[in-house]
Amino acid sequence: MAKKGQQFQSYTNEFKLNAVMKYVNGSKSYKVMADELGILNCTQLKVRVRKWKNGQVFDERSEGVNSLKGRPRTKFKSVEEERDYLKAQVDYLKKQYPNLVKEEISPRKSNMKS
Repeated sequence: MAKKGQQFQSYTNEFKLNAVMKYVNGSKSYKVMADELGILNCTQLKVRVRKWKNGQVFDERSEGVNSLKGRPRTKFKSVEEERDYLKAQVDYLKKQYPNLVKEEISPRKSNMKS
């Protein structure tokens, strides 16, 4: 599991193809080949070899933009429409988790001086 602040190693498509070709043309195991090339996990090499054999692209994401991150954002025509959408979400959550809703405390009359 990834840790907070962890940096991931990224490889160029040229490096990936070179690694796959070395594995396919050689007689070494995934583990040995991954260690020689400095690939952190031999499963990465195994997946790339399988994709290469099936004629698939190594990485379907577009360059520069992480297109696999999160859900698509909802577009609103006005601020009021967005407000109503958010209010509906809050009401739904209040119904789902009623024990998390705190009652409002009214100001005490004893604190007020006459």
